[in-house]
Amino acid sequence: MSRDGLIEVNETKETAERISRREQETDFSKQTEQAAQDTAAQLTSPGTFPKNDTRKTERVMEHIGAAQTRQASKNAVRRAQEEAAGNVKTFRLQFTAEELSNPELEAYIRKSQKAADNLDAARAALPKEKVIVKERVFEEATGKGKTRLHFEEREKPMPNGKHHKNPLSRPAQEAGIFVHNKIHEVEKDNSGVEGAHNTEELTERGAKYGARKIREGYHRHKLKPYRVAAKAEKAAFNANVEFQYQKLLQENPQLAASNPLSRYWQKQQIKKQYAKAVRTGGVKSAKTAADHTQKATRKTAEFVTRHWKGVVLLIAALLLFIMTAAGVSSCSSLFSGLMNGVLGTSYTSEDSDLVAVENNYAAMENELQQRIDNIERDYPGYDEYRYDLDNIGHNPHALASYLTALLQSYTPQSAQAELERIFDMQYTLTLTEEVEIRYRTETSTDPETGETTTEEVPYEYYILYVSLTNRDITTIAPEVLTAEQLQMFRVYLETSGNKPLLFGGGSADTSASEDLSGVQFVNGTRPGNPQLVELAKGQVGNVGGAPYWSWYGFDSRVAWCACFVSWCYGQAGLSEPRFAACQSQGVPWFTSHGQWGARGYENIAPGDAIFFDWDLDGSADHVGLVIGTDGNRVYTVEGNSGDACKIKSYPLDYACIKGYGLMNWN
Repeated sequence: MSRDGLIEVNETKETAERISRREQETDFSKQTEQAAQDTAAQLTSPGTFPKNDTRKTERVMEHIGAAQTRQASKNAVRRAQEEAAGNVKTFRLQFTAEELSNPELEAYIRKSQKAADNLDAARAALPKEKVIVKERVFEEATGKGKTRLHFEEREKPMPNGKHHKNPLSRPAQEAGIFVHNKIHEVEKDNSGVEGAHNTEELTERGAKYGARKIREGYHRHKLKPYRVAAKAEKAAFNANVEFQYQKLLQENPQLAASNPLSRYWQKQQIKKQYAKAVRTGGVKSAKTAADHTQKATRKTAEFVTRHWKGVVLLIAALLLFIMTAAGVSSCSSLFSGLMNGVLGTSYTSEDSDLVAVENNYAAMENELQQRIDNIERDYPGYDEYRYDLDNIGHNPHALASYLTALLQSYTPQSAQAELERIFDMQYTLTLTEEVEIRYRTETSTDPETGETTTEEVPYEYYILYVSLTNRDITTIAPEVLTAEQLQMFRVYLETSGNKPLLFGGGSADTSASEDLSGVQFVNGTRPGNPQLVELAKGQVGNVGGAPYWSWYGFDSRVAWCACFVSWCYGQAGLSEPRFAACQSQGVPWFTSHGQWGARGYENIAPGDAIFFDWDLDGSADHVGLVIGTDGNRVYTVEGNSGDACKIKSYPLDYACIKGYGLMNWN
């Protein structure tokens, strides 16, 4: 029985005869012309099956089936290759014969190829895993589709670094602390119990420390292949960009004679286009995009060379227009330099991203401060805690300049890894235990004779030293950045990225300090601090703010309005609020403590902080101290108002007043 019906086969005579009377089905598969003629003959003679051409027909059908199988295999391989090419970005450039024969590009081609080889080796060393893949296939024998499962080897995703904690660990820790506290209550009466308890605590701390270091070491070991692969990918990317840049300089000699800032800007443009092309279409399209950039630059240079007279006339007309409009002879030479200077020295990231990254770094500093504040709670059992702490704080513009020089344009997500690295380099918290042998006098009375004796009994006195060192970002940058990046870092820091007020940089008001004589202040119901106000008013006339930003811990000048306010609170004997940035540190402190009053708050008092938002974007740009109000205006003393300490006043409904930090002097 076959698909064509019932067939009688005589194996001795090697003949076959179709005895079925139902109509034979037409075969629509691709056949040769002879096979089609044989099929037509069968249809015209339904009672017989061709005897002489049976083997030939079978061979034709086998050939057709094998061809279809080969084609299906090729399609599967091609799909797999396309999927692999789409999932893995390649950084291996394909060089032309002209590029390979150029001796000036030989070194850069060799570096690019070596970097690509290192990247391939690093990716090959990544951990692999086998996953079950479901595939839908068509089975020609049955004419039906079916689902097939098979194992496929893929790269393991990078671990997220989160440790799975035992839910019983916290209750057990609380129980242990409770037991230790109970022992502490009675151990002073028995030196043996005290010594055994101290030994037990020391052993527990050592065991916890060792277990934590083992977990951290194991996690670092698991992540090592991924770190190596990321480093190799970055090196390959930089090597390819350097090749494109050197090729551009060779094809356009006039660029080599330009100023360093222009060359740096051109290189960054190549890097941005190359990175975008790699993300969208792989290294081939990236090389094409770089070639387009080079061709556009070359065509521009050729156009200027062919029509230099017209270009000169156009420039002359432009200069004449500038001189006529501005009326200043120096405008013609300053125009191009000014535009290049502004563009080349400005932060390249969005303002929202700059502020968000600064807030993330400030949050990391707040967590460090909380950890220090909880040292005695987290490390109980010591007789004394000794602290040697540097100030916690940084220059927001130094951080933004560093990240811009290193990453160019960045977001909170792309900068997070670098934030953690620079934070670990800036702050070092060290805990050191020391045991001293001390003596105490114990008195005992003989129950028989009644004689009283005293003796000096030794005991162990436990001291925990807590040390925090803070390295300024300006001292870390030379260790991390290249010479070119370090040059740009210093330029960004010098100009504050042309955004001096982005992180609360003070006031640009250059007018003189105001006179308070004749002002009748209206006292509210909240108590103020007149002594603090008099201290702040005594600083009027200071220029540069060196006493305040150096007191805060900075090695060089920063936007110091917040440092001035913190200094005044510190001189009044307060440890907080203490902040060096308005929006990311000052405003969050007052709002988190429930001590914030929005613009229009009527019951302000001397010594309150007043925050300003100059550009009305919702972020505080400046801060000062409230002297008082006469019912219509609020009078302030401010640091960094035109780089000086001044007394100023504003209407109570002034739109740029963001709000007030309300101090509690009770």
